[in-house]
Amino acid sequence: MRNSDNMTPTIISIFGGSGDLTIRKLVPALYNLYLGDQLPEHFAILGLGRTEYSDEEFQDYLRKGLDEFSRNGKTKEEDWKSFQDKIHYLVSDIYDDKSYEDLSGKIQAIEKDWGVEANHVFYFAIAPHFVETVATKLGSHKLCSEKDRMRIVVEKPFGNNLESAKELNKLLTNIFEEEQIYRIDHYLGKEAVQNMLVFRFANILFEPVWNRNFIEHVQITGSETVGVEDRGGYYDKSGALKDMIQNHVLQLLCFTAMEAPVHFNADEIRNRKVDVLRAIRTYSGKEVFENSVRGQYGKGWIKGEKAISYRSETKVDPKSNTETFAAIRFFIDNWRWQNVPFYVRTGKRMPEKMSVITIQFRSVPHQMFPSETSEHMVPNRIVISISPSTGIKIRFQAKKMGLDMNLKPAEFTFDYSGLYDNEQPEAYENLLHDVMTGDATLFMRSDEVEEAWRVVMPFVSAWEKHQTSSFPNYAAGSWGPEEAEALIAEDGFHWITLTPE
Repeated sequence: MRNSDNMTPTIISIFGGSGDLTIRKLVPALYNLYLGDQLPEHFAILGLGRTEYSDEEFQDYLRKGLDEFSRNGKTKEEDWKSFQDKIHYLVSDIYDDKSYEDLSGKIQAIEKDWGVEANHVFYFAIAPHFVETVATKLGSHKLCSEKDRMRIVVEKPFGNNLESAKELNKLLTNIFEEEQIYRIDHYLGKEAVQNMLVFRFANILFEPVWNRNFIEHVQITGSETVGVEDRGGYYDKSGALKDMIQNHVLQLLCFTAMEAPVHFNADEIRNRKVDVLRAIRTYSGKEVFENSVRGQYGKGWIKGEKAISYRSETKVDPKSNTETFAAIRFFIDNWRWQNVPFYVRTGKRMPEKMSVITIQFRSVPHQMFPSETSEHMVPNRIVISISPSTGIKIRFQAKKMGLDMNLKPAEFTFDYSGLYDNEQPEAYENLLHDVMTGDATLFMRSDEVEEAWRVVMPFVSAWEKHQTSSFPNYAAGSWGPEEAEALIAEDGFHWITLTPE
């Protein structure tokens, strides 16, 4: 039996159907799911946008995007012909009631043609300031009245601070039930993030030592080689703290530090993540600056190419005080992690693109081997690479080949690309599939969003209140400002930049 035979008929309506997210990520993800027989037999895509397209013109537009952005390469004629019949387009104005009446009519017509009721997914591929309008209109036109069949998907950012996040959550939960709301963060759709749950909780080897008695510190790095590209207008009002640490980085921290869930279900896993966020130590006053570093890139060189400074980027204020780099030392005040530092950093225009979690273990308590035989004795380490490579490395000590007792570091490596012949699904494939099947495990709940904002607000407030005159303070192509190295060196450590090959 095919996978699609067990799936509920689904209609996915995309507000912002002619936009960049749709053509680059959403439709390629849906097409790849289709090729993998991971969509229901009865499935339809409704694109909604202001651009004047006929169904055929919209289909041609999307096919060009698939040929460029799909991981499966250019579309094959036979596959495309069967997929394109599932694509429809409605010229739509989000402020106009008639557009929602037309949408309702189109959905009803499709269901009548199928002869079955379908699940309805409404994807908000739109700018954040349009969310309130679309959500309110969907509510007033009763397009999401049946909570078991109807869902909305909201892209980040989820607010711009704690107060706006609370307002957004209040708006959405006044119209929809919490279980209908899927707050999507593409980082959580990556295979390595999900594999962390398996690595920790399906193997008895690791969980007994996953605590303050054995782990010395944890590092999380999310670095990018690119600058702000065409996002200067948005980024200059956001910065590295809000754009990366509040969501992506804190999510990785939660998966690393969470307690074992009792059951593998959405609410149980999200409860454990919220527990971590609530246990993160809150800083005040000078503690904020003692435990954090901010930076902004100047001009430099990236992989042999000249890079301009952040303040020279398009739509960026020439006197901008927005950080493009942030490093923070967190502590989790609970029995498992008390006094174990979690160092996180993220930045643009760095030497390498990577998303890596490093678990650094303590040194052995007693060195039984003579010092001359173990000059390369180093503590155990686990490196979990989220991207661009996906895998896990475990460093341990081994005897060097030969007659003498000489020790040297060795590594076990788990590499997705080397283990599986088929290509890994893109993050949006995993997440869209979960939305359609009603699995909310990898989506943020309202209390989780608010707790994440609570964690970063002391830094947001302090940095906004105390502008710095040191920007730019690191060159493009470097690992950030010197103060970031000093932050971790205070505790006798250094930043680790190795990833699995």
